[in-house]
Amino acid sequence: MPPETASASPFLFVAATPMGSRKMGVRAAASEPSLSELLRKEQLLLLRAWRLPQWAQTSESVGIPVADDLAMNDQLATLLPRGVPLIEALDVVSTVVKPGTKQRIERIRDMVVSGSSFADACQKAGGFEDVSIAVYRAAERAGDLGGAAARLASSARRRLAISRKAITLMIYPAVVMSISVVVVLGMLSFVVPRIGEALSEAGVTLPWFSDLVFSAGAWCRDNLIWIVLALLTAIVLSVALRRQLVGALLRGLRVLPAVARLQLAIESTRFFAVMAAMTKSGVPIADGLATTTLSITHPALRSQLESLRRKLVEGGLLRNLLDEVTALPVATRRLLIAAERGGDLDQVFDTLAGDMAAEVDTRSDRLLALLEPAIIVAMFAIIGALLLAIMIPLITLSGTAGSQL
Repeated sequence: MPPETASASPFLFVAATPMGSRKMGVRAAASEPSLSELLRKEQLLLLRAWRLPQWAQTSESVGIPVADDLAMNDQLATLLPRGVPLIEALDVVSTVVKPGTKQRIERIRDMVVSGSSFADACQKAGGFEDVSIAVYRAAERAGDLGGAAARLASSARRRLAISRKAITLMIYPAVVMSISVVVVLGMLSFVVPRIGEALSEAGVTLPWFSDLVFSAGAWCRDNLIWIVLALLTAIVLSVALRRQLVGALLRGLRVLPAVARLQLAIESTRFFAVMAAMTKSGVPIADGLATTTLSITHPALRSQLESLRRKLVEGGLLRNLLDEVTALPVATRRLLIAAERGGDLDQVFDTLAGDMAAEVDTRSDRLLALLEPAIIVAMFAIIGALLLAIMIPLITLSGTAGSQL
């Protein structure tokens, strides 16, 4: 089986376990025989496999999940400084990661046994970020792979905390909006048509807004199956294209000041954490910037950092160029300039990563505090408008009946 995974495709598979049960999942492999070999190492017997389109790749099939990245580097940072050989450490790592990552670790171990360096093996196995590979390569030259793993573990721990915070921010709006959709669809499909028919039989003249709502309710009742299928399709597509959707959502929400500041804090946290790991491993500033800026999505910050690197390579002074990165706060720029003069940029990068992580917590809490009432108001506005469209004709009918009495 080739170590490279650049041409690997995701497969949906059905396999038999040693106990005779069936297991389904998604794995990346170059071919069906390669997939069978991967599953055999997990004590699974391949029964059926279907090649999926590239957009259907899961995080396990395209890259190392952050949790597995953290677990791997934590184990390496614990075992290597205590004299445990790298091959034995990788055996331990393969027991603490998910199955999708385990097969990569086993390939890395095999390549290290064959004489490859750890950084080269990670690059060939695929799934590792360029930042991690650059840090591993520099650390192997310096003979401090355990220390580099500890620094990458610290960076992964911060990334994991940020991603969990982002998930927390998204869960509340998603739950509330899902409940709103279900309630509105249920009322439109089952309650509104019956009331509309009763009012029509009573000869009540409906206002245009009520007439529109009752017509929409009748349409939803007649096409309920298609609406449910459309919603299920939308959910499946949202899961499959979640990366693209999240990116588009962030770009759309970037116009909001609160979201823009939170995103900048998240990007800055990741930038400083990675730069701290790279500079402590002996990677030059220019090389670190070239690798790190590739993962930054904030347009202003990325553009300014790329300009800083280009001018630095051309011979500019870092202390002068740092002041041009206006996407960063003034205090941050002044601290970096002072650190560059004092020769302790790696320590300041690490300190700023911690400070920015704390700012992410603060800003995300504030954003969640703003989202809660805004979503509740939006939910009640939708449901309230629906109830108002129903109640106005009923009140009219009640007043007409009272006057006739």
